[in-house]
Amino acid sequence: MALQSPGAAGASSSFSRLLSSAKLSSTKTLFSVDFVGTKRRNGLSVFRGSTPLLKSSLRSPLSAKSILNFDASASGSDLKPKVAYLEDIVSERGECGVGFIAHLENEATHKIVKDALIALGCMEHRGGCGADNASGDGSGLMTSIPWDLFNHWAEKKGLASFDKLHTGVGMLFLPRDENVRREAKKVVTSIFEKEGLEVLGWRDVPVEPSIVGHYARKTMPNTQQVFVRIVKEDKVDDVERELYICRKLIERAVASESWASELYFSSLSNQTIVYKGMLRSEVLGLFYPDLQNDLYKSAFAIYHRRFSTNTSPRWPLAQPMRFLGHNGEINTIQGNLNWMTSREASLKSPVWHGREDDIRPISNPKASDSSNLDSAAELLIRSGRTPEESLMILVPEAYKNHPTLMIKYPEAVDFYDYYKGQMEPWDGPALILFSDGKTVGACLDRNGLRPARYWRTSDNVVYVASEVGVLPMDESKVTMKGRLGPGMMISVDLESGQVYENTEVKKRVASYNPYGKWVSENLRTMKPSNFLSSASMETEEILRRQQAFGYSSEDVQMVIESMAAQGKEPTFCMGDDTPVAVLSQKPHMLYDYFKQRFAQVTNPAIDPLREGLVMSLEVNIGKRGNILEVGPQNVSQVVLSGPVLNERELEGLLSDPHLKSEVLPTFFDIHRGIDGSLKKALLKLCEAADEAVRNGSQVLVLSDRSDNPEPTRPAIPMLLAVGAVHQHLIENGLRMSASIIADTAQCFSTHHFACLIGYGARFLLFLFIAVNTGLLKVLSKMGISLFSSYCGAQIFEIYGLGKEVVEFSFRGSASRIGGLTLDELARETLTFWVRAFSEDTAKRLENFGFIQFRPGGEYHGNNPEMSKLLHKAVREKSETAYAVYQQHLANRPITVFRDLLEFKSDRKPIPVGRVEPASSIVERFCTGGMSLGAISRETHETIAIAMNRLGGKSNSGEGGEDPIRWKPLTDVVDGYSSTLPHLKGLRNGDTATSAIKQVASGRFGVTPTFLVNADQLEIKVAQGAKPGEGGQLPGKKVSPYIARLRNSKPGVPLISPPPHHDIYSIEDLAQLIFDLHQVNPKAKVSVKLVSEAGIGTVASGVAKANADIIQISGYDGGTGASPISSIKHAGGPWELGLAETQQTLIGNGLRERVIIRVDGGFKSGVDVLIAAAMGADEYGFGTLAMIATGCIMARICHTNNCPVGVAKEVRGILAQLGYEKLDDIIGRTDLLKPRDISLVKTHLDLSYLLSSVGLPKRSSTSIRKQEVHSNGPVLDDTLLQDPEIMDAIENEKMVHKTMSIYNVDRSVCGRIAGVIAKKYGDTGFAGQLNLTFNGSAGQSFACFLSPGMNIRLVGEANDYVGKGMAGGEVVILPVESTGFLPEDATIVGNTCLYGATGGLLFVRGKAGERFAVRNSLAQAVVEGTGDHCCEYMTGGCVVVLGKVGRNVAAGMTGGLAYILDEDDTLLPKVNKEIVKIQRVTSPVGQTQLKSLIQSHVEKTGSSKGAAIVEEWDKYLGMFWQLVPPSEEDTPEANSDHHLKTTAGEEEQVSNTFAV
Repeated sequence: MALQSPGAAGASSSFSRLLSSAKLSSTKTLFSVDFVGTKRRNGLSVFRGSTPLLKSSLRSPLSAKSILNFDASASGSDLKPKVAYLEDIVSERGECGVGFIAHLENEATHKIVKDALIALGCMEHRGGCGADNASGDGSGLMTSIPWDLFNHWAEKKGLASFDKLHTGVGMLFLPRDENVRREAKKVVTSIFEKEGLEVLGWRDVPVEPSIVGHYARKTMPNTQQVFVRIVKEDKVDDVERELYICRKLIERAVASESWASELYFSSLSNQTIVYKGMLRSEVLGLFYPDLQNDLYKSAFAIYHRRFSTNTSPRWPLAQPMRFLGHNGEINTIQGNLNWMTSREASLKSPVWHGREDDIRPISNPKASDSSNLDSAAELLIRSGRTPEESLMILVPEAYKNHPTLMIKYPEAVDFYDYYKGQMEPWDGPALILFSDGKTVGACLDRNGLRPARYWRTSDNVVYVASEVGVLPMDESKVTMKGRLGPGMMISVDLESGQVYENTEVKKRVASYNPYGKWVSENLRTMKPSNFLSSASMETEEILRRQQAFGYSSEDVQMVIESMAAQGKEPTFCMGDDTPVAVLSQKPHMLYDYFKQRFAQVTNPAIDPLREGLVMSLEVNIGKRGNILEVGPQNVSQVVLSGPVLNERELEGLLSDPHLKSEVLPTFFDIHRGIDGSLKKALLKLCEAADEAVRNGSQVLVLSDRSDNPEPTRPAIPMLLAVGAVHQHLIENGLRMSASIIADTAQCFSTHHFACLIGYGARFLLFLFIAVNTGLLKVLSKMGISLFSSYCGAQIFEIYGLGKEVVEFSFRGSASRIGGLTLDELARETLTFWVRAFSEDTAKRLENFGFIQFRPGGEYHGNNPEMSKLLHKAVREKSETAYAVYQQHLANRPITVFRDLLEFKSDRKPIPVGRVEPASSIVERFCTGGMSLGAISRETHETIAIAMNRLGGKSNSGEGGEDPIRWKPLTDVVDGYSSTLPHLKGLRNGDTATSAIKQVASGRFGVTPTFLVNADQLEIKVAQGAKPGEGGQLPGKKVSPYIARLRNSKPGVPLISPPPHHDIYSIEDLAQLIFDLHQVNPKAKVSVKLVSEAGIGTVASGVAKANADIIQISGYDGGTGASPISSIKHAGGPWELGLAETQQTLIGNGLRERVIIRVDGGFKSGVDVLIAAAMGADEYGFGTLAMIATGCIMARICHTNNCPVGVAKEVRGILAQLGYEKLDDIIGRTDLLKPRDISLVKTHLDLSYLLSSVGLPKRSSTSIRKQEVHSNGPVLDDTLLQDPEIMDAIENEKMVHKTMSIYNVDRSVCGRIAGVIAKKYGDTGFAGQLNLTFNGSAGQSFACFLSPGMNIRLVGEANDYVGKGMAGGEVVILPVESTGFLPEDATIVGNTCLYGATGGLLFVRGKAGERFAVRNSLAQAVVEGTGDHCCEYMTGGCVVVLGKVGRNVAAGMTGGLAYILDEDDTLLPKVNKEIVKIQRVTSPVGQTQLKSLIQSHVEKTGSSKGAAIVEEWDKYLGMFWQLVPPSEEDTPEANSDHHLKTTAGEEEQVSNTFAV
């Protein structure tokens, strides 16, 4: 379906190049792109001096038919580079639980396999299941090849025993159809034979199909093993290379066959084998009887349980892959794939003997991110790199800004500097386990975003796992316990029996080559240059060029001047209520058609302000060499500190003789007409770029600079030009050979820079600080740390560009509704250009009103006229007034995509009286999550009371809620209540409670009592106005009332982190949902997402994570302050997000599991009904509710007129359509059709919005009324059935209980805490529950603990200990007889005490990353932590009796920390933004510290604590006290009798912070 419209753009305005101004002294925006390749002819790489093919007659691409002597053969185009498409990438995402077991003596036993299966079974909760609850998302095992088992089979078949050195074993998934399978096996056999390999036999792998789930069984492949003999090779590496070539040839040969996707090698190796499938982890061993056979022996095993956010069963996506088991997500995958494709042309290594063509393509865009990372690692390893080296290249640690790196392993810095310009990091949360059969290891991403624990036993076995407790363990045999921190690695050399921890691994790898020498001699650093000292143009000429390039007065005043003056992006509020660019009647720059993508659920955003130590904008410019070749020539590049250059720096690059820069003008000629002119110019530009690179240019400068602009030669939109050249060079194998610089006037905002970088460029401009800061924020939204990973990653989606434009310049990006052609884009560009040359050129820039409403400017949905009409309708309670409001909306310009739709029906109208009542419809309405602080207390309570009267639901927003609002009013007289004296119009029975209580990243006010008093709990993953970003409530807004609700101090700023620090992946979200269901089993849990491409895939994961409700928010929602670039350029329309979510959930059989709620700019019953027809069950109103409430300044609680008016409108339209209830039209896209309307700029294809894959099997009402999803049987329920425990709770008595605990026991004590909180509140319980647990506790142990609960764990715990605890006490200590020192062992996981509002925690041992993150009032003692300790703390006290990681106290605005610094290494690790650091000189502080340590010793028996207390005077001087400004005047931090720090210490602190 398509909307037809005129091709010419009708609106006009001006846009020009800002070359100079009074306030801005520089002139130009430059931009650059990097990468390398060799020449390509006819799609094939040409290498000079290539040697004959490796022992083979296969010299051309193959197809299955050519192999089988059919006529057809593949053409060289099979090797033509292909870009990655966003739709393929977002369709498959997944996280998981992983681990490995390795015997240091390389002794193969069946016990290793059995233990791996047990451990895998204990990670079932980290995986996902399909709609049938039986089809697992995938599980698998990688081991060494079980030769005993296979020789036993061979003997029974009359075959000779296998020669281990010369035999390869392939584990294949084959087509289900017998005839097709026969053909596939012929192809496989034929290629092996033509490669000179002997096929020894095929083995049907025994399987037990009856245990496979319904969905997985429908696509279950036939599984066989093939045994081949490689006679011409005698080295393991050569044997493996030959098998690799064979597999690549087979994959290429079958690529064009209809059954290609049904043939897959799980493994083909002489060393390892992989058993995997779309199975739950508990049944992998049952499905494959081989794994239960005592003859199946291995010296190691890697195990993996997958949680995919897309449930379409695909057996090959189960893991482990051929080398790796990956838990996490690669955020930069689209860029990584495109760069790997570009890199293929330059790949060459002597080990391949000229057969490099046979191993192409390396990547597969249709495979998962894990599969492609595995392929990249496989290429490097098969080309001679060690597994550890390969992973250090692909997933480098954050080696910059590392205070101890130069001391521990400076060689590694040189290694990373060398490869920084060769390989863009594969960035994102990742715990990666790897093995080539000789080495087994694990590494963690640079941010440490996945849990990884390891331990070693006295019988020489090493274990690594996502969780502890996955295996029964004799603790007396455990000699070492630890965790992988950010960027760390551990590896086991099976041949030597050595275990190498992080430092040893990095030193060993970095010593392979003289990287430091190569870097110092060849890498050239460009030093910053001063800007031009004066303006180079007259004011009139500046204005003309600004008009030509499309600048508006808003751009100059609100964006450019603000960035220049403040050094940061300007902010605005209330979301974006203007039409998207393609719907606008005003001309827009090309950038406005692009929306930034952002992280939600499957990976976290980053806080660029407090965690900037892991981020970098550093850029390498110049040719990127052959990644398979190591040598000084590869590092001959120029390095810049950031992507923004000034003109002098550009001149420096242009004059560099090594770079041979070429300047390419970017203009198109229209003197013969517009049609075809832009395309012709782009083709010429690409040809010129191609020629320049082939002639040796390493830098292409695309420039719209001109001394004399001509009316008939407008500038090509720079983004279009950069994208076209980028794509052309990729397609022709040249992209790695040159960097692209954009020298442009068409770039002045953060979003412009981000677009140019994302599609392949780097650049110059004057606003250094502002742009760089803004860019870091854009990168961080997607969870990307490095500029090099963002460059070319195309992390955008497009709204309003047609296929012609997208394929030419932005291939691979999603543009689901079509839009402008090149000719239409040329016309829109021209509307700016011609203004600069007309005789009546305006003397000032036009104000289009894109940001702020102005008469005659861009249309704003929330305009004064609309507000006035709505106020009148609410105030007068008049249907006539509401009808006038409706008519205003009906007559507005096309503003949102739903305005392009209208209803149709094949039924006759019915009387309104037959339609369900308004009261029933209003039950589906809810208000948005507006926090108290963003809006006033009166408004917040008014909305809640109104919605409760109507039967709808209000939302608390972030920040907690006053407990007085949770009970019905009983004291109302004449409309007034002493409980809520600031309101009037009240009635007895009114409640001001918010039915939906929000759990946001800051966790402010999230106490057990808050949670148990909710009907629904909403996890706000993102918000429409600024997805991927956090927030901050300024101190001046933190009144005593708000501070009380948020458990903080008045006047102290409160920071909400960009991510939930317990949601770094889909299984983490599943855990938080589990936590909330645990503490309040009666509350439905909602997950709020923001619309973007791929949201359907995410929603599938959320449904499988056991959410009850999925909320889709549009970009036009939001009431708080946000950066303008976020408001305007992040987040998508809810119409597309809803369509994708509905279709994906139905396609995966998950729609019946969840309620779909949608919000974003809802203003009328028409909006509600369109959302219903597209599949939504419930509807949210945010801004509209605020406007409606705001009209009643007296805060009288009768604002229910607004939702009732909308409900009545819904009834009227239903009657016109002939339907009696909303249930009948939900999901019925066939009741919608495109309006017969013309758009100004182009036509759009609405088929995506209107497509349908069917309807749910149950009605919407049935889905909405279903029971709250259950956690199933949990340990807490068992405890609550104990009569003594229940008696203690009911009658406030004391009870002691002891029991065992296992890692599958998650969120233990949370439900008990909820029962206590419901009955007594957060502080009213006078009894005492003393519970002792023995074993390994699962995630979220002691979460949401209430006062009166004293919990003791003898053993160890996983992540999230004490999450949200409000009181009580938690003591964690190891068992008495251990083979390790407790103070050296990691005993609890990451993110402990997240959002705690009270209580005590004592840990005898170390904790992981982010200990006490966002702690409000809890006190804790721990014996060491990882990075980011005390991050975002607002209160409480933390004592650390050992080493800490980096970035201590980042964002810490309250509370105190005491950290023992025995070796003077702490100071460089402290984040200096907020806290000051001082010795503990106050007597009160000394008493606080000592008493906490004494309590720690008393409760845990800590030997470290005992030593400190015994030699108190010695150790006191080694403690530092971290003090935020809010604590400076407290007696603990300041005393009239305190001693000054020594001059030396003051100087040490000063020097450290100066660095």
